[in-house]
Amino acid sequence: MRTYLRNRTAGGLYFFTVNLAERGENTLLVDRVAQLREAFRDTLKAHPAIMDAAVILPDHLHCIWQLPPGDDGYPTRWRLIKSHFSRALAPDEYRSASRLRKGERGIWQRRYWEHLIRDDEDYARHVDYIHYNPVKHGLTARAKDWPHSTFSRWVARGIYTENWAGDEGCRSG
Repeated sequence: MRTYLRNRTAGGLYFFTVNLAERGENTLLVDRVAQLREAFRDTLKAHPAIMDAAVILPDHLHCIWQLPPGDDGYPTRWRLIKSHFSRALAPDEYRSASRLRKGERGIWQRRYWEHLIRDDEDYARHVDYIHYNPVKHGLTARAKDWPHSTFSRWVARGIYTENWAGDEGCRSG
């Protein structure tokens, strides 16, 4: 098996995608959104990071984190979030033979996608991607109608208009 080397930049600004092991019709993340939010809250309290933008979809999530100066420990944060959330659920999910041998739950994909944000344009593209994702996946017609996202915070800050990615389709700032 190949060893994957992650880009670990202390104080980095990262975009993440994290998926459930069973995608498709799985709605676990929105069904248990309170437990997921608690996992984030507890982990980021113990291991601070600023979450600039986020969206929770039925079977995956996206977010942007700014790590503190001198800190490149996002893998620890993800391990803790996944573990905290998994412990809040009854152990009734399908587990492969490999997961059983390793004593792992079958809730999350083992890996996740991380991307180090390069500049302001890259940041804006990823924030737009996060907030447009519920529309992209056909979960809602307008970004403002999806309850599990930071979109309303960005509207309140004047970055987006309320009708962005819906009726109007443009960023205000």
